[in-house]
Amino acid sequence: MLNAKCRMLISICIVHLALCISGCTGSAPSGKPVAQNVVLITIDTLRADHVGAYGWTRARTPTLDALAREGVVFDRAYAAAPITLPSHASILTGRYPPGHGSRDNGIRVSATVPTLATELRARGFSTAAFVAAFPLDHQFGLDRGFDVYGDRLGHEPDGRPANERPASQVIDDAIAWLRLHAARLPPDRPAPPARPFFLWVHLFEPHAPYGRPDTGRPVIDRYDDEIATADRELGRLVKALGPAANDTLIVAAGDHGEAFGEHGEFAHSIFVYDTTLRVPLIFYFPAALSGRGGTRRGVRVADPVSLVDVAPTVMHAVGAEMKDADGIDLAPALGGSPLPNRELYAESFAPVIEFGWAPLRALRAGPWKYIAAPRPELYNVDEDADERTDRAAGQTAIAQGLDQRVGRYAGPALPKSLAPAADPQAAERLRALGYSASAPGDSGGPRPDPKDRRELAARIAQVTSGELAGAALISALEGILRDDPRNGQAHLRLGYARLQAGDCARAEPELERAIASGLPSADAYLGLATCRGRRHDLAGAERALAEAGRLEPANAVVTANLGILRAAKGDLPGAIEALKSALAADPDLHEARFNLAIAYAKSGRKADAAAAARDLLSRLPASAPQRAEVERLLASLR
Repeated sequence: MLNAKCRMLISICIVHLALCISGCTGSAPSGKPVAQNVVLITIDTLRADHVGAYGWTRARTPTLDALAREGVVFDRAYAAAPITLPSHASILTGRYPPGHGSRDNGIRVSATVPTLATELRARGFSTAAFVAAFPLDHQFGLDRGFDVYGDRLGHEPDGRPANERPASQVIDDAIAWLRLHAARLPPDRPAPPARPFFLWVHLFEPHAPYGRPDTGRPVIDRYDDEIATADRELGRLVKALGPAANDTLIVAAGDHGEAFGEHGEFAHSIFVYDTTLRVPLIFYFPAALSGRGGTRRGVRVADPVSLVDVAPTVMHAVGAEMKDADGIDLAPALGGSPLPNRELYAESFAPVIEFGWAPLRALRAGPWKYIAAPRPELYNVDEDADERTDRAAGQTAIAQGLDQRVGRYAGPALPKSLAPAADPQAAERLRALGYSASAPGDSGGPRPDPKDRRELAARIAQVTSGELAGAALISALEGILRDDPRNGQAHLRLGYARLQAGDCARAEPELERAIASGLPSADAYLGLATCRGRRHDLAGAERALAEAGRLEPANAVVTANLGILRAAKGDLPGAIEALKSALAADPDLHEARFNLAIAYAKSGRKADAAAAARDLLSRLPASAPQRAEVERLLASLR
């Protein structure tokens, strides 16, 4: 055993070594390109230990496993934040969240920070991205530098904007772009040299809810099913590369992990244990590129790395440099050489932004991982990979040294210039995915340690995951509100759960409490309007919709509901005007188009009614249950 003095000296050496290395950010000078094209695949919420190449014996990940066998596998790769937008921003910029500005979903990435897309497009690359979920919507800043940014998610059957889309649709769009990129001029004209391309594809499986919770199958089995779906679709993309694969570097990574009860956590975003930070990271160079630039195939790297290392490594592979990056170029590891010892930073500011709790910041140095919190934690992750034994009390010198170091990356307070998404509709769509609750004000006092809110956080995660429905969901929400009665988001969810159960008498008070909490959303007013309309209080419904329109004047769903209400009051010209306005803003709002056809019909404008109905039929999927009702309307107009 080392005595306390020796341990203190060792900890100081670790810190000083990390300081020397972290000051030398960015890639090594550019050299001969290793790859012409780059494909980056990010799979949301993918734990490393549920991939076959990382030891999961029940995995169904043949595509990832094949890339791993022939590529370079990083056994200890970690996200810079356990949250979708900040983590992807770190992947694309090579910077930790303080450096790129996005500290939580809904907080826009800085418009001045270089990204892989901006740098590669400046070098003549064609650039395209296709994403699967709203946290990566273009409004949050990751679209910069992309010639094409595919973030159109479609709509739910009830007309609401969808917040995610299946992997099959994302891959279809990516393959279509690849084919367009590979298109050549007619045979009688010479083909120009193919431009190199950078393609980023984001898949949302296996994010919660996992498959169909109503089947009763174990959560882990359904999680693995979704991983298998993502892997299968990834296989289609790899195959579609065709001849371009011979010059293409493929990088596959999770953006963060997922917790299933470890440390009392469920889902992700609050805590910074390795359960939600450790991810798979695979660099695959095809045989044609093997050996170029010192790259090797079939290499496993045990050195800890961060997702901030992806951008510098990709830029080096195409013969360029990622300037001012926090990450390093992993080229030595791609050739089988060890990486330098250094620090790795990670954080979660979701606790303060979403719940008013203290943020969590983590620093990994040598065998130690330190978590800065009101009650700090320290783990020897070389000996205790599951982070079960907190050493902070017995290793105070190490903990204090790392606490000083973590403060150099970020303090416990957010810059005042940063704020969650100001767009209420955007904030609400993030909440629907379980990422954001009502943003609290600054109490001015000490913030609670998230560890002391662990049980409440787990219950909130269970609700937002989509795993509960019906009476179970209502019961869980009631329990949350007993412990957290000012939680406006829980009141809103409970109001809608009761509304869907047909219990408007008990839904309305919850919706009113959500409004009183200051929740900046039209959703509570839309729910109130629905309940008031059901009891024929049209004046009350109109007042609620007016408030919804005041909060979100550009919300097409609110405008469409105003049109439906005007029709119910007999104001057909006003109804037609509002419904047409809603459809101008959102042409795929099917419920609005159906009601427009009805309003035309009631006004005696049969030709316009038939045209609207036929237009709706052309937009509805062949299997849509609404088709029969639209066809009946058309038949009545003949």
